Amino acid sequence: MMHEQIQSITQLIKQLQQVPYLASKNLYKVLNHFLEMDPVRAQQFCKVLMDAKANLSKCINCGIWKESKLDCAYCQSQKRDQKIICVVETWEDFIAIEKTGGFNGVYHVLGGAISPLDGISPEDLTVEQLVKRVMSAKESASKETGFEIILAMNQTPEGEATSVYIANKLKNLNIKITCLARGIPVGYSLGNMDRVTVYKALSERRLY
Repeated sequence: MMHEQIQSITQLIKQLQQVPYLASKNLYKVLNHFLEMDPVRAQQFCKVLMDAKANLSKCINCGIWKESKLDCAYCQSQKRDQKIICVVETWEDFIAIEKTGGFNGVYHVLGGAISPLDGISPEDLTVEQLVKRVMSAKESASKETGFEIILAMNQTPEGEATSVYIANKLKNLNIKITCLARGIPVGYSLGNMDRVTVYKALSERRLY
């Protein structure tokens, strides 16, 4: 192709190809958008991106992005029920549930799902952090009851395997373990569902 002889375009294409979820059919549209962007807007875009990289970090407790210099807006919120933890695979799944407006507990982001074929084992996820978090919470509130873990994994073979693994790790802690209702089609991700479907699945959760 002729554009391959233009080094600057070739280098930009190589960088865009590394962006997950950017479909190849949209690659050149995005490329053209950036090239036609006003220089001031382009500099602002780059600055905001670099500022975000410098100022954001994942909460060591739940795994949600937060301002590095501030406490986690979820873990430290007194308006949220700290005894109900919704376990999700990814940050995108957390967003899908939060958008429903029907959940007032806290979250735990695993960072993926168990998938031996992809080389992802339980040790690659934050399962042990979850177990320690639950044990610590129960110890600090020994007289309180009502602890609940919601296994909100995607209904895929990997998500199901992850749910089973976590349930086995928590089964001796004497806590309520639930999962989302089966309103979400098997094989679909939470991030691809409309908020009403996610809300119903969350509201009609059952014991795992």
